Amino acid sequence: MTTSLTAALDVELRKLAASRVIRTTTVLVVAGITILASALTSATRNGNDQIAAQLGPLADTDGWMLLTGVAAQVTAAGGLLAFGVALSWLVGREFSDATITGLFAQPVSRPVIVSAKLLSHLLWAVLVAVALTALIALTGTLLGLGAWHADVRSALGRQLVLTILSALLATPAAWAATLGRGPLPGIATTIALIVIAQVTAVAGAGAWFPPAAPALWALQPDTVSAPQLTAVTVVPVTFTALTVAAWARLQLDR
Repeated sequence: MTTSLTAALDVELRKLAASRVIRTTTVLVVAGITILASALTSATRNGNDQIAAQLGPLADTDGWMLLTGVAAQVTAAGGLLAFGVALSWLVGREFSDATITGLFAQPVSRPVIVSAKLLSHLLWAVLVAVALTALIALTGTLLGLGAWHADVRSALGRQLVLTILSALLATPAAWAATLGRGPLPGIATTIALIVIAQVTAVAGAGAWFPPAAPALWALQPDTVSAPQLTAVTVVPVTFTALTVAAWARLQLDR
């Protein structure tokens, strides 16, 4: 099993590295979120009332807290969408490209193959999270936002964790792409998660809804308890198991 998973992971990592979809998504997440966060931060600091109104309570902050807060806010929605699209493509392309039939003849089992896909997605997401956090830190330094005190380091740490959790919360997309036999159902599921997370956050129940809890924690750590944040792991664990089980039951005639 370990040897098969290692071989499958090597193949999936090669696919991932060669993929234009993944390369484009990486640029959009890392550079896009950083540019948007820095632009909104600069506009707010320069007294743009329209931007300040859109940011809500964040408009009352300044310096590093403003930059990291805006970055977390953008990552909450944009990161989840990007990771959901990427994972939908990694899993769903086997169906849309009609390569799924060839997997039945492989010596490596289908559950192992999809496990490798999920693991390669997670490894890629960790690299993206590190790159995004580092670029935000560099941007804040270049903008002259001040010294790196304890609160700044904590905010950057939460940004790193939020990005990784966003990738884990995208796991339902893999299950939906499997059941729907293509990327589009996975993407639709991701969008639905984002919408529901926004609604629950506005309703004040976001801390108990796993897709919304990490963003609330990143912005206001005191509003989300440790058990509520830990409950986020239920989503990737559950939907990883469902996806692996669905691949184990795949049939060529359906």
